[in-house]
Amino acid sequence: MTLSDIADRIRAALSEKTFDGSLKFDCGDEGVIVLAENSATTQDQDTDCTIRISRENLGKLLTGKLNPMTGVMMGKLKVSGDMGVALGLSKLLA
Repeated sequence: MTLSDIADRIRAALSEKTFDGSLKFDCGDEGVIVLAENSATTQDQDTDCTIRISRENLGKLLTGKLNPMTGVMMGKLKVSGDMGVALGLSKLLA
């Protein structure tokens, strides 16, 4: 699954739910997905919170195959910035 595919799925989820703040999934050389203004894009911009994660693990996170806390503990994702925004991601994933 490409980052564009993942962004499309997030946009679809955001049509039914809201997400406050701005968050970036930074997948290194593969690119980024930015959640801001209740939409998702692959255009990089400054955000309140950044989650560094591989594209593969991002797919697992969004499908429920990777628990966020487990991911942090195992070093599969790193969170920087506003942790409140990162915690708000859980209602989008539910």
